[in-house]
Amino acid sequence: MDECCSQKPNYNDSQLSQEKATELEEMFKVLANDTRLKLLVLLCNTDEMSVTELAVGSGMTVQAVSGHLQRLTLGGILAYQRHGNHVHYRLIDGCVRSLLEKGLCLLDDMEQAKIKEKSSAKKKSVTKRK
Repeated sequence: MDECCSQKPNYNDSQLSQEKATELEEMFKVLANDTRLKLLVLLCNTDEMSVTELAVGSGMTVQAVSGHLQRLTLGGILAYQRHGNHVHYRLIDGCVRSLLEKGLCLLDDMEQAKIKEKSSAKKKSVTKRK
């Protein structure tokens, strides 16, 4: 599961087909939820976790977590396996971990850009006053 994209997509195409754009939009809709993102981060740090473990790790109820796990499973992001009375979930593809890492990296870069922009604006303000 550590591997990401066994078949690399072709980025040389000048346009994204409507079909692929719609599929990508649907995938991002599944990911576009703070609770589901927290659950995915928990799963990135282990091979698999039970619903109860995910509930405890996220500070949510088992019922609330179950609904989000179902959405992630239907979206093709998670797989599950029964172990007796417990259901354990795991990431299907290492690309999820990579995507989350890239997203966090982008957030850091955006924060640094905001800091530089504020600093630059302050310097311009001070220079104008002189």
